Amino acid sequence: MARTRAPAQAPAAAGPARQVHPPRAGLPEVADQRYLIPVWRLFLQVLAAMVVGAIATGLVFASVIGFKTYGQVNVLYSWQILLAMAAGMSIAVVAWMLARGMGRRNAAEMAAAIVLPVLPFVGLAWSGVTSSAVCWGYRATAVVAVLVLLRSRRGSYPAGR
Repeated sequence: MARTRAPAQAPAAAGPARQVHPPRAGLPEVADQRYLIPVWRLFLQVLAAMVVGAIATGLVFASVIGFKTYGQVNVLYSWQILLAMAAGMSIAVVAWMLARGMGRRNAAEMAAAIVLPVLPFVGLAWSGVTSSAVCWGYRATAVVAVLVLLRSRRGSYPAGR
């Protein structure tokens, strides 16, 4: 006599069925997470280039005017040192980005993010509203502008560099 087997039953679930919810607004998507580390790495590299450019500019500027103290430079050459810092930092960053093959458009955007924040500070120093250059304020504003640019356009920078 041939026996027929009963169809195998699936084992009972150990717990309640897991519900899948749509992602909440504000949380990064998986595609965004893969750019998180490269963006921060790129930010630190750009920041290092900005520091090198600022130090080199400060040394060149100090040697041209006769090695005055930092306080004297801020008071006597307030808007000139701001423009020199903006130029020095942007030149260093653009040179670094072009050497890394990040393209002219990305380098130009980064230069704009470094140079544009200096304009209000130059205006304050040139018009006499402040008695000295506010270099720390400009540099902090430029760093924030670079970070905002990198975060907003993180997909356009080469991730593997």
